[in-house]
Amino acid sequence: MNTNSTHLEQFSYDNKIVRNFSIATIIWGIVGMLVGVIIATQLFEPAANITQYGSFGRIRPLHTNAVIFAFVGNAIFAGVYYSLQRLLKARMFSDFLSSLHFWGWQLIIVAAAITLPLGITSSHEYAELEWPIDIAITLIWVTFGINMFGTIFKRRERHLYVAIWFYIATFITVAVLHVTNSIQLPISAFKSYYIYAGVQDALIQWWYGHNAVAFFLTTPFLGMMYYYLPKMANRPVYSYRLSILHFWALIFIYIWAGPHHLLYSSLPDWAQSLGVVFSIMLIAPSWGGMINGLLTLRGAWDQVRENTLLKFMVIGITCYGMATFEGPMLSLKNINAIAHFTDWIVAHVHVGALGWNGFLIFAILYWMVPRIYQTTLFSEKLIKVHFWIATLGIALYAIPMYISGFTQGMMWKQFTLEGTLQYGNFLDTTLQVLPMHIMRAVGGTLYLVGAIIMAFNLFKTMAQGSLLANEAAESAPLTLIVEVEKGAHWHRWIERKPIQLLVASLIMILVGSLVELVPTFMVKSNVPTIDAVKPYTSLELEGRDIYIREGCVGCHSQLVRPFRSETERYGEFSKSGEFVYDHPFLWGSKRTGPDLHREGGKYPDSWHYHHMRDPQSMSPGSIMPAYDWLYEQSLSTAQTQDKLTAMKKLGVPYTDAEIIYAVADLNTQSKTIQARLAKEKIKVSADKEIIALIAYLQRLGTDIAKK
Repeated sequence: MNTNSTHLEQFSYDNKIVRNFSIATIIWGIVGMLVGVIIATQLFEPAANITQYGSFGRIRPLHTNAVIFAFVGNAIFAGVYYSLQRLLKARMFSDFLSSLHFWGWQLIIVAAAITLPLGITSSHEYAELEWPIDIAITLIWVTFGINMFGTIFKRRERHLYVAIWFYIATFITVAVLHVTNSIQLPISAFKSYYIYAGVQDALIQWWYGHNAVAFFLTTPFLGMMYYYLPKMANRPVYSYRLSILHFWALIFIYIWAGPHHLLYSSLPDWAQSLGVVFSIMLIAPSWGGMINGLLTLRGAWDQVRENTLLKFMVIGITCYGMATFEGPMLSLKNINAIAHFTDWIVAHVHVGALGWNGFLIFAILYWMVPRIYQTTLFSEKLIKVHFWIATLGIALYAIPMYISGFTQGMMWKQFTLEGTLQYGNFLDTTLQVLPMHIMRAVGGTLYLVGAIIMAFNLFKTMAQGSLLANEAAESAPLTLIVEVEKGAHWHRWIERKPIQLLVASLIMILVGSLVELVPTFMVKSNVPTIDAVKPYTSLELEGRDIYIREGCVGCHSQLVRPFRSETERYGEFSKSGEFVYDHPFLWGSKRTGPDLHREGGKYPDSWHYHHMRDPQSMSPGSIMPAYDWLYEQSLSTAQTQDKLTAMKKLGVPYTDAEIIYAVADLNTQSKTIQARLAKEKIKVSADKEIIALIAYLQRLGTDIAKK
């Protein structure tokens, strides 16, 4: 027997914390989607870049962080807090920790919303927040973990349901990913440099970036699928054995796949190959989850016709299946060669984000809110309207982006019969795909309208009901002695042991992590050095920090791949030794504009000067915004020496003299550029930020040309 039948214990579920996270999900979801529509508009209308604080480069990471950590993050916590209490038959461990978790997470989101438009960023994708906020994230995540495990330890249900396995794996893996990817050397409260450089930094970032998708956007949602879908359909999970198999296979295989983001890069070939192999293997456990979800509806498909919540779930799970088939396909080198850096990847990401994450969140909120408010939904018709508008929005978003991606990939590689690039001007491709960018903005707007309809419906539902803050419940306590079940499945042992489950999950994700990361750092031959590659001058380093601040990496790559189409267009392909002093790496993941790794010396200083002030004057039809403020703002040199000192601690071979005379050397180089511009009839003060940015751009990729 699992429980003592002699008496029942009275307790209550905490619905207030569920209410708080649900409201936060709704509000931040609308904010994140609104910023998404704005940046989608900026990609065909440069005039939509209003002020430096609203420019594409600065608010793109605001969109990704708002959607991932504010919208999806709050939804995870709402869904976990509701389901965990009921699966364990226990109130959350501590109301104080629950409140600390909620308010701490909202403050982190507000801090992100303030710092990112100000250009305070580390530049790592999905991890742009600076080190003080990273520390806060760690503390709040640990708070969540303590609250979760405290609840597990005081549970009244011995068996840990499959959803809880996914919650535990999510907690430990996200902790490992976040801490490892956030190790930085602070310069000030608002500036730091990653301790990793170049190829190693790229591997760490995409080990983190890929697995942030795996363990923040996937595993907690699989856990919630296993709880909420059977509840909505009133059907048991299709196969418990399949859930065991796909859980362990998923968390073991997923962690290896990160290098598929770096194919044809300067990453060692063995690491790229490992990423490809495990990415292909990933189809099996991913589809195991999809199949288990869809077949849970066996015998209940008649409900799907009438129940809009099940429609949301079915489309969401189907999008998960599509995205997790497409991901491994994109990791094949022949497909990746065409798709990487194009809008195809944007379509792939948003099928998962809008379909899988968004639709599951909508269904869970529609199911959960009326129950904690002791009422029915305000309007069933509005749910149907929301479903069809959002579904149309996904289609109008994804299909044009797929077309755009295919177009970009083909045009970039097209040669004439004479053997020259048919579309040698990068803008030829940009202008060709503008109609698809307009359609994408329309699709995103429809999806946003659907979210606003949901917000109206749910807030009206809350208004007509009354929050049951403490929901009464009763259950028998656990017995101290449990009889051994004869013939029980071997997995029963670990299902009832939360610490063993935690440790086993940790071991699973550490195996692949260590095999890929350690050799890249420890074996010197993995990153061959190049004698001609020297550290940036103090002015170039300041210019690089401006490049990071303005989010240029969001539109421009700095990685020429070893394809004839790229070497013809940009120059010699990139070598791993060229990036050894790059803290952080700036390879990028999208080419809205051309690659810049061989930009140095390609154009005169005057070209860059005019291009940054009025891009269309130098590149007719360009969608790049103007950077007027770089001509008005003076470059601050207050931290220049500190930056060089930090770089030296990280292994960059600056001499003591270079550090002592950093500002003097900076001024000398600035005046040299000023003099060159003066010869072109351009008058500009030597202390303006544009001078530093020009210095950096003119340095890019020039070292290996030196004798």
